Amino acid sequence: MKTHDVLNQAPDLVDYNAAEYPALREALSRHGAEEALVELDEVGRAAGSAQALALGDLAEEHTPVLHTHDRYGNRIDEVVYDPAYHDLMRHAVRFGLHGTPWSDPRRHAHLIRAAKFSVWQIVDAGHGCPTSMTYAAVPALRVDPDLAARYEPLLSSGEYDPVLREPSTKPGLIAGMSMTEKQGGSDVRANTTVATPQSDGSYRLVGHKWFTSAPMSDLFLTLAQAPGGLTCFVLPRVLPDGSRNDIRLQRLKNKLGNHSNASSELEYENALGWRLGDEGRGVRTIIEMVNGTRLDCTLNTASLMRHGVHLAAHHVTHRAAFGRTLVDQPLMRNVVADLAVEAEASTTVALWLAALTDDAQRGDERAAQLRRIGLAVSKYYVCKRGPAHTAEALECLGGNGYVEESRLPRLYRESPLLSIWEGSGNVAALDTLRAIAKEPETLAVLLDELDQAAGADSRYDAFLARTKNQVADLADLEFRARRLVGDLALALQASLLLRHGHPAVADAFTGSRLDRDWGTVFGTLPPGVDTATILDRCTPKTERP
Repeated sequence: MKTHDVLNQAPDLVDYNAAEYPALREALSRHGAEEALVELDEVGRAAGSAQALALGDLAEEHTPVLHTHDRYGNRIDEVVYDPAYHDLMRHAVRFGLHGTPWSDPRRHAHLIRAAKFSVWQIVDAGHGCPTSMTYAAVPALRVDPDLAARYEPLLSSGEYDPVLREPSTKPGLIAGMSMTEKQGGSDVRANTTVATPQSDGSYRLVGHKWFTSAPMSDLFLTLAQAPGGLTCFVLPRVLPDGSRNDIRLQRLKNKLGNHSNASSELEYENALGWRLGDEGRGVRTIIEMVNGTRLDCTLNTASLMRHGVHLAAHHVTHRAAFGRTLVDQPLMRNVVADLAVEAEASTTVALWLAALTDDAQRGDERAAQLRRIGLAVSKYYVCKRGPAHTAEALECLGGNGYVEESRLPRLYRESPLLSIWEGSGNVAALDTLRAIAKEPETLAVLLDELDQAAGADSRYDAFLARTKNQVADLADLEFRARRLVGDLALALQASLLLRHGHPAVADAFTGSRLDRDWGTVFGTLPPGVDTATILDRCTPKTERP
């Protein structure tokens, strides 16, 4: 006899189109990029497939292994990945999620790439790191036309080749960044790695780097102290003569999450590099790469939120308790709708920033200024909201969400990283203050952008007035930075939702986040919110009648 029948369990959420999410599709249509919906759906179907999700599971479970020497004692400094990781990288490169937008002539290439990148990230966040760094390396390389001409076509190629070879002999390249050192962290001006100029124009680098992810990348952008000050350099793993550069992988980090991605400590033992930009202007040069990866931190957090909401909405649609389906119980509806509002607001602002990247690349100065400050405030706030959001989504599944098979523990481990990567919360908040102080025009264009939603909602108007008063008060500004930057981020999200979002989502956002008629946890939306519409927008397409 059977001991029991399996009842009242939600089926796996697999083989669905992960791109069937209104805020993604509406952003492309709003900017006139409807033609990209076909390729977005291709990525969405792949990301939601059982096959791709299984690859992500394998890459997460079988972590990278460092081999410093071969069997004969030769130094090789190689990381071996599970084959699933390479399959995921091939997909990401084929989908054009790395350097492709920089060679894509379409008007909205960066927005399209952002939407696809955000959808694909639900499969595995770890391989998104080298994908993102390759995307972000291109504008930094353009400081030197010769280096850009050498590497950019291969960084935007649709071919992935994981074997270490001389870059010009490969069909495609992956780039990494190697900046932080143990004594400085985000304070890269405290770096002690030394770069000594050579007679042929190259440099020899000596020093230790504390965090270098994706160490099997074909080339790194790195910072070192040259005679003229902190300078940016390009270091290939394999030199033009085919020999290995003297880059020694010391160990791999044992991390909380991001397990499929190898993060290493490495040492430059007279490693050979080429200067990128003038001596002493290293931070200014590499900041272009940092801005690109900060955008992807925001996109990836929105992706984790969206995936968490999908998993939660899927579960509560199928699960019953106390005689009713969970989704039909008012308190659960409030929780999932609240999570959905946060995910949609985060997705909307992240894609808006990606669209500004397109405009800035065409020479739109206002777009560049908006992106500068909008990225700083959004990187701070969206990424800071990620861990709490993921924890609440996990709780919607109860004990089922706490087991690894649900994939929610993986999301929970990933979410703090995105707030830390490219500058923790304090760094992002202080970067906003730096933009306001050194480039006051950025604040002016942001306030002008926020004013465009004035009159649409009285709660927004009152919140915007209070936020402007905060900006005008210069007393204890650094002490109040988190509050100020968080409120700027909330005002920006509300402004975008009021002008471009669904009315039900905008009403829930302004009625909770701005009106302060909202508790300190998710699931405390005020009465009168249209939870039915919000839930419909966040529930995976497979569940809709």
